[in-house]
Amino acid sequence: MPQPSAICVYCGSSSGRHPEYAEQATAFGTEMARRGTALVYGGGNVGLMGVVADAVLAGGGRVVGVIPRQLVEREVAHPGLSELVVVETMHQRKTRMYELSDAFVALPGGFGTMDEMFEMLTWAQLGLHRYPCAFLDVRGYYRDLRTMMDHMVSEGFVHAGQRDSVWFGDSMTALFDWMDGYDGGNASRVIGPSSVKA
Repeated sequence: MPQPSAICVYCGSSSGRHPEYAEQATAFGTEMARRGTALVYGGGNVGLMGVVADAVLAGGGRVVGVIPRQLVEREVAHPGLSELVVVETMHQRKTRMYELSDAFVALPGGFGTMDEMFEMLTWAQLGLHRYPCAFLDVRGYYRDLRTMMDHMVSEGFVHAGQRDSVWFGDSMTALFDWMDGYDGGNASRVIGPSSVKA
């Protein structure tokens, strides 16, 4: 596929315990702006969410935030975005972020990040989209998750092709190169009795 025009980034509303998390979020946002790739994210001005948005904006890039009305105050909606979309529910938020994006990347985050990213992985598994999904690792944050996904394959709950369509790594250059060459692979494979057979 061609270079994504808009990447949906899922990440924490906190910055974590180590400065490397924010440093990597800044670097990722800066690289997105340099490439002319728009950021779609959760609309907050706190944690890694705010860091990556600020970096894209500082680089002259476009940032679209999508946030539920009840979280505008709790997550402190970012006041300086190119566009802020306020929705009524979390389900609407996730759907709108999907509609605005053609790639999905998880930086370190908590339950919300996992929920959002795994929904996109599930939709890919069901054949609802063929967009790249990637975990940009920092400090080995996603090492155990990667192992868990491999375990899902070995135990017969995930097809190897579906697992292989998900990228893990700590190199932004490698991530962008992978997305540029992504063709959907075996991500779109409707679940059925034979879906976990090698």
